[in-house]
Amino acid sequence: MIRPFGLSDILLIAEAIRWTLALSAIAFAGGAIGGLAIALARTADARWLRTLAMLFIRLFQGTPLLMQLFLAFFGMNILGLAINPWLAASLALTLHASAFLGEIWRGSIEAVPSGQREAATALGLRYYDRMTSVILPQAARISVAPTVGFLVQLIKGTSLASIIGFTELTRTGQIVNNATFAPFAVFGTVAAFYFLLCWPLSLMARRMETRFARATTR
Repeated sequence: MIRPFGLSDILLIAEAIRWTLALSAIAFAGGAIGGLAIALARTADARWLRTLAMLFIRLFQGTPLLMQLFLAFFGMNILGLAINPWLAASLALTLHASAFLGEIWRGSIEAVPSGQREAATALGLRYYDRMTSVILPQAARISVAPTVGFLVQLIKGTSLASIIGFTELTRTGQIVNNATFAPFAVFGTVAAFYFLLCWPLSLMARRMETRFARATTR
């Protein structure tokens, strides 16, 4: 039986924000660990490490996130490895984030002036000391704005997890719409919540980019 869309439905959709944020946080945290490993491998002296990292990035940047979610969920179950939508979405989004953050941070590492690396080498610093004391602190400053920008895309990307049954913001909207048959009101509300989540981060990223551009021109 179809019922009218009301305040209780808005509150139900609002409660689902926590699952969107939780999935985004897990994917971003896992992606940060994987992305750092990928970035270091992409800038390593060993050619085989650079090749493996490049293949990983091309695989996950060159295929749709939706397909990655399908493979993580349905593929694992077909292989006999029982996995629920929460774990499948976390795995797929973590790998996806690792590829993109790895490339962002690789670019940031390479953006550090080569003279910094040469000076650290001349001082006799080992690879670990060069990276932790000289290169990575400068690269981190460069990477802040694009990293925040990617986080916005990651939050919006969690909406695709609804296709494998993970009940986050978009999936909750679908459930409410099935009960109320008010797609404009329901998905307009969902879109408004995504805007409230993403717009402040987008604004922060733009301000960081502007601040960094001014600092580099001084």
